Amino acid sequence: MGRMLSKLDTTLFFTTIFLFIVGLIMIFSASTIESFMRYGTSPHHFFIRQAIFLIAGFIAFMFVINIPLKKYHTYVWFGIYGLLLSLFFLLAYGQAINSSFSWIRIGNLFSIQPSEFAKTILILLMASFYYRNINKLDNYVTALTPPIIGFIIVVFVMFQPDFGTSVIISLIVFLIFILTPINSLIKMSVIKIIIGMILVGLVVMLISGKTFFSGTQMDRLNFIRPCSRFETSGYHVCNGYIAINNGGLFGVGLGNSTQKYLYLPDVHTDFIFAIVLEELGLLITLFIMFLFSVVLYRILAIARKSTNLMESIIAYGVLIYIFLHIIINLTGLLGMLPLTGVPLPFFSYGGSYSLNLFVALGLVQRVHIESNKKTLNKKEI
Repeated sequence: MGRMLSKLDTTLFFTTIFLFIVGLIMIFSASTIESFMRYGTSPHHFFIRQAIFLIAGFIAFMFVINIPLKKYHTYVWFGIYGLLLSLFFLLAYGQAINSSFSWIRIGNLFSIQPSEFAKTILILLMASFYYRNINKLDNYVTALTPPIIGFIIVVFVMFQPDFGTSVIISLIVFLIFILTPINSLIKMSVIKIIIGMILVGLVVMLISGKTFFSGTQMDRLNFIRPCSRFETSGYHVCNGYIAINNGGLFGVGLGNSTQKYLYLPDVHTDFIFAIVLEELGLLITLFIMFLFSVVLYRILAIARKSTNLMESIIAYGVLIYIFLHIIINLTGLLGMLPLTGVPLPFFSYGGSYSLNLFVALGLVQRVHIESNKKTLNKKEI
């Protein structure tokens, strides 16, 4: 273990482990009342399950950092086929949770959310495909193959429907596509097509008077001044504001939140950071935000030191993935963007998300290991 740790980016490793532990503590604090009063289970229910998820995630992390990146040239296609089959299966047999058919039930033990793993699988696909076709990036078919596969996956996810996850996947694929050294004319063509599709969609909605969103999703899109709609669509965000205001600088103390008494929905997932602010206060929350920035900075440093296109896309892709989750979750909590149910890295409860996050971090560490090894070999020569 000590020998392996010496190969890792230790700052990134210990910061992420610390954040996972703090997140587990906050899930325990936030979920005790809800698990008993809303779900009729043990107060420790979500805490125990999340602890199991984190242990499984850490095992997966240790496994991933020992797999050479070249192995993914083959593995990633099995991942794509498995992902497409599971998403197709969900259309017919998915388990509905919060009106979304996003989960495959495994007996009575747990559920798997395939769309969470789509984020990392697509990052790996783009990294492998563009690396192996690096001399063909001025060809439309080569350049557009990964985005088209990503678009198909996004369509499946939107039919579940899961707007938040589909937005995250779309942005990951689009931003990696833009950052990759693909011919600029191809990039401009894609941007024009996207703008055209958006405009056509808006025109169709204006003419028909119908939208592509459900009633619940339309309510979420109305996010300005939530407290003016306290008794309707603004209830949850406004209660999040109350939690933040209660916390002040120093917080009300761990376990002493009042807003977790069913004023907020799913406080251990979407609204976990409101409880963090209420119980720990602004000062400690700012320190947690600083640790978020440390994680992002270390991943950025690894991306910049990468020695080939595959390593670069993996590191930048994971950076985009984590950054988007942080920004979309927190701006939704603060009423700056619509609430989309996007989990907060390291803090939100969820087996599929936690496991996928560990795998993504493991891939970044593997990039660090391989790029360092190549750098040392060059110095020796």
